[in-house]
Amino acid sequence: MLNEGKHFTICIVGGGSRYTPGILRMMVHEMGRFPLDKVILYDCEYERQHRVAGYARILMREYAPKTEIVDTTDPAEAFKGIDFAMMQIRAGRMKMRESDEHIALKHGCIGQETCGAGGFAYGMRSIPAVVKLIHQIRQYSPDAWILNYSNPAAIVAEATKRIFPGDYKVINICDMPVGIMSMYAETLHKKPNELEARYFGLNHFGWFTHVYDKETGHDYLPEIRKIYSNMPEDPDDHGLDHSWAETYRFMNKMIREMPDEYLPNTYLQYYLYPRHMLSTENPNYTRANEVMDGSEKRTFEMIDEVIAAGKLKGTKYELDPSDNKDEHATYIVDLAYALSHNTGDVFLCMTENHGIISNFSEGAMVEVPCHMGVHGPEAINVGEIPIFQKGILENQFAYEKLTVDANLEGSYRKAWQALTLNRLVNDKDTAKALLDDYIVANKGYWPELK
Repeated sequence: MLNEGKHFTICIVGGGSRYTPGILRMMVHEMGRFPLDKVILYDCEYERQHRVAGYARILMREYAPKTEIVDTTDPAEAFKGIDFAMMQIRAGRMKMRESDEHIALKHGCIGQETCGAGGFAYGMRSIPAVVKLIHQIRQYSPDAWILNYSNPAAIVAEATKRIFPGDYKVINICDMPVGIMSMYAETLHKKPNELEARYFGLNHFGWFTHVYDKETGHDYLPEIRKIYSNMPEDPDDHGLDHSWAETYRFMNKMIREMPDEYLPNTYLQYYLYPRHMLSTENPNYTRANEVMDGSEKRTFEMIDEVIAAGKLKGTKYELDPSDNKDEHATYIVDLAYALSHNTGDVFLCMTENHGIISNFSEGAMVEVPCHMGVHGPEAINVGEIPIFQKGILENQFAYEKLTVDANLEGSYRKAWQALTLNRLVNDKDTAKALLDDYIVANKGYWPELK
């Protein structure tokens, strides 16, 4: 097998992220088949990253002592000679996400992180930050794979496609469909790697068309629809942040009421039921506040406890070899293995639509299943999609395309058009008020719009 026996060097870009410990743990779990010489943590915020690095050094010392941990804020040190860059940055961090959400809600609009006005504001910050990082990575490691989790992924993918045309080693991915597939697997009493999805759409905006058993070829989708359509509401949050538990509960309603035989991505709740979703928003305590007070706080408390103890072994944080339920971590590590070892395994990712969806915009960055190997994604054909999905997707793509146009051209007019088209704004006066407030709030993050 290609690269069998090779030891890799990986840079986690956004090393101070709350997701980094999970990726590091998954790297340890997979060290037998995917050995690492070095893991580099790179972030613009040293103090936060240095805490994560302290955890990482203890983890590797106890479980993978041959793997070196480096943490740095220097692009040259971070990116030189790497095999993979795993990007998970948040331009403006959680405080700007909170600002995005509050501004949207002030104007009577949904303030979600990647959807609606909040997604627009975040996308306008993310494009310059991601593009700058990719240029730096390419300067020091021209052949490295760049696996990008940074949101809003659809907008980022449209921008990177234009600025780095033909660079098939820049791959934009999302763990949300993987999380949904894990839920289906649990429902069916299967392991996630025993199932394979067929799916189409834009990022955070798509549908499952088949859920196959890899061994038998059986399509479980009709059974899944039936199970979830008749599932009683579970009041238990099962350890999830409350908003995510509510999202999964609401998915049952979407499945019952979808006018087709597909299974929806959970984010479609915002686009298909915007009035209901707006009614559930709390302008005094948004999803950003929930994350800061919940998963982010818990992660850094865990990091600090491990550092204080100087160990994981013998503590409640000791690694469990069977614990591989972190979809964010599992997906990106498995993808890196597939690319480096040319396995041809199927992953969902964003790739250019050149006939994949035959009746959808040519060149759009669609999210579809792809075989992964040394030549990058090779998409599995979707064919023609129904008029309902085509109509709502074309509207979303037009909004995303105009957002990227506005950012790269510095165009106020196109930014206004983008927000007006956005299904969660859909009003020209509101779009202008939102845009003007976001320009003030994002000074220093956005390009100047004229």
